[in-house]
Amino acid sequence: MTDGYKRKEHIKLKSFAFIVAIAVLIIGFSACDRVSKIVQPATPQIKDKSGEISIGVVLPLTGHQASTGQLMKQGLNLALDEINSSRLSNTKLKFIIEDNTSTPEGAVAAFNKLIHEDGVSVILGPATSSVTQAAFPVAQENQVVAISPTSGARGLSAIGDFVFRVPLASNIVTLKGIEATHPKLGYQRVATMYDETDLFSTDRDTALQEAFAANGIEVLTTEIFQSGDTDFSAQLTRIKALNPDAIFISALPPEKPPILIQAHELGISVPIIMSSLTSVEVEAAGDAAEGTITFIGWLPTDDTPGNQAFVQNYSMTFGVMPNVFATASYASVYILAGAIEHAQATDAISIRDALANIKDFDTVLGKFSFDANGDALYDLKALIVKNGALQPFE
Repeated sequence: MTDGYKRKEHIKLKSFAFIVAIAVLIIGFSACDRVSKIVQPATPQIKDKSGEISIGVVLPLTGHQASTGQLMKQGLNLALDEINSSRLSNTKLKFIIEDNTSTPEGAVAAFNKLIHEDGVSVILGPATSSVTQAAFPVAQENQVVAISPTSGARGLSAIGDFVFRVPLASNIVTLKGIEATHPKLGYQRVATMYDETDLFSTDRDTALQEAFAANGIEVLTTEIFQSGDTDFSAQLTRIKALNPDAIFISALPPEKPPILIQAHELGISVPIIMSSLTSVEVEAAGDAAEGTITFIGWLPTDDTPGNQAFVQNYSMTFGVMPNVFATASYASVYILAGAIEHAQATDAISIRDALANIKDFDTVLGKFSFDANGDALYDLKALIVKNGALQPFE
C-alpha cells in the first residue's frame, strides 16, 4: 500500500466506529448482544452510507470443492444476517453469489460478471489458491476490491493493492508450525506428500522444504498426487519403507480423509502433519485421524471476541459445528463491514484504503491486521486430533 493511503488514516479514525462494535463481540451469547454495545463518536465525519451495498461473492458451489463452498456460504450468510439485523448501522449489505464451479475459468467468468454486469465494488472470494491466482488479476485490473477468505499460497495479495486475503500465508504457517512441533516431536528425517495440481499444496510443500533446510531436517522423499485421486497406497507404501520420523501432507479437503484412512490401514504410526485439517475431515476419517497434527488459526473453544457466540449461533442455525472454512468466511464479512463503515465512501478505492489500515481488529480469529501486501496477520495454533476432536498441541 502506498504512503498516500496511510496519510488518510487520521481522517478515517473519525469515522463511524464499527471496529469498536466488533471489539465488544465477546460480550453476550447472541448476535444482538454482540452488536448492541457499539461506542460511537460524537461527530462522525464520513459520507452517508445508508442504503444497501451489493457485495459480490464467488464460491465453489459445484465441482471438486463444492462441500467447502457450501460451508463457506453458511459462514458468510450468518455474518450477513447478523450485520444487517443490527439497528446501530445504516449500512446494509446484499450478496450477489456466483458459482465458480471449482475452476479458475469459472472464477474469472464470475468475477467478470459481477464487475461488468452487476457493477460491484467488492468481491468476497474465491476459495482456493489456484482459483484465486486466476481471478485476483481481474479484480486488480478493474480496480475492484477482492478479499479471499481461504486462499493460503504465498504471493497472491502481491498481485496488487485491491486484493486481500484473510488466511495466513503458507510461509508464515509453516515456520510457526515447525517451531511449535519440532522441539517436542524431535523429527530429523521426514517425508512429504502433496497435490501437484493445486497451487496451495505445492506452495505449502515448497515452504516446508525451505523450513526443513533452515532447521537441518532431512527430507527422505517427496511423493506427489493429483486432485481427484482416490488411491494413495503406492505413495504411502514407499514412504513407510523409508521409516521417517514424521510425514507432512499438503492437500485439499477432499483428499485428506482417504489419505489418512489409507495410512492407517497400512499401519503407519509416525506423526502425520497435515495442512489445514478441519473438523469435517477429522469426522470423515474417523479413527484414522487420531493423532494427526495441523497448523491452523482457530478453534471452536477459543476465547477470542465473539467466538463462543458465533459457535453457538452457527451450530443452532445449521445443525453442525463450524469448521475453519466457515469461520474464516464469517470473519471476512465482519472485516469487510468494518472497513465499509470506516471508509469515506462506498467506492472501491475508499474501501481498499480502509481495509489497508485495519490493525488489531477484533474478530473470532483474534486480533486481525493486514500487512503492507494485503496479507493477514494473527495468531497461529498447532493442533492435534485427540479423542476425535482437534485440540491444542501441547
